[in-house]
Order: sequence, then C-alpha cells, then structure tokens
Amino acid sequence: MAKSTKEELEEHRVAVHSQHTDITPESVKEISAGLTALLADVFALYVKTKNFHWHMSGPHFRDYHLLLDDQGDQLFDVTDDIAERVRKIGGTTLRSIGHIARIKRIADNDADYVTPKDMLSELWEDNKALTLSMRSLHELCDEASDVATASALENWIDETQRRSWFLYEMSRA
Repeated sequence: MAKSTKEELEEHRVAVHSQHTDITPESVKEISAGLTALLADVFALYVKTKNFHWHMSGPHFRDYHLLLDDQGDQLFDVTDDIAERVRKIGGTTLRSIGHIARIKRIADNDADYVTPKDMLSELWEDNKALTLSMRSLHELCDEASDVATASALENWIDETQRRSWFLYEMSRA
C-alpha cells in the first residue's frame, strides 16, 4: 500500500527532527502542542490586554492605561520566544489567527463597556490561568528532560506572576 502525502511528511519531519534534538519525537509532539496552546493563550491575552488598554476610563485612567500598555508589551515580547522554542525542539507552531482562535483557552471580552475594576480583575484571573497552564507544561518538560523549555517556562511564570500581582493590587478596593 502506498503512503499518503501526510504520512510521508510526518516521516520526513521525524527524520529531520532526530537530527537536531535528543528529545523523543513523542515528547516533542506533546511539548510542542502545549507550547502552541500557550502561544495562542498569550496572543489572546495580549489582544484582551490591549482592548482594555484602549477602552480604559475613569479617575485612574493614566495609571491603568500605562500598566496595561506595559503588560501588553510584555506579553507580545514573549510570543517569539515561545514559537522559537517549539521550532528549536523540532516542532511546528501557530500558522494563523484562525489557528489561535481554535486552540486558545483565554476567553474574549467583546462587551461594549467593562468597568476598570472588572477589566483588571478579569486580566488577573486570565494571568493566573496562564500560570497554571505553564506549570502543567513545566511538568511535561521535566518528564521529557527538556530543561531548556522548563527553564524558559520558569521565567515566563515569574513574569506572569508579576503581572498578576500588579493587577490584583490595583483592583483592590
């Protein structure tokens, strides 16, 4: 029986993969999928953060506006690192906005009006969820002895916890 094009492409990908990493093909597949979902979540959180940045109002406008601008920059800055980590271990990652929409776990907020406190609280919850996703992925990396991805995740967790901390403190009454 002749191989399908998809099977041939997968064999080629595994052969190429084995040339530049010592992580097993199955672990590469699992870690790449986890990192790709994380990347989709980071893009979704970036857009939500910018949405709230653009639509912020009220007496603390300047402080909140600047905070969300900084946090948006932090989120965008990590996207390339996540995608390149996937490629370094031999995987593939996001290819389109549609791909992001299909796998992201961060909910959109398309409301016409959201109070500043609700914006900050929602972003706080989203950042906490992002931290939990990264911790789970870290465990997968530990099992596969992928220390470089685990190390990167530790830095990203620290950055996310910092964002969460600031959002929490600024959303308190």
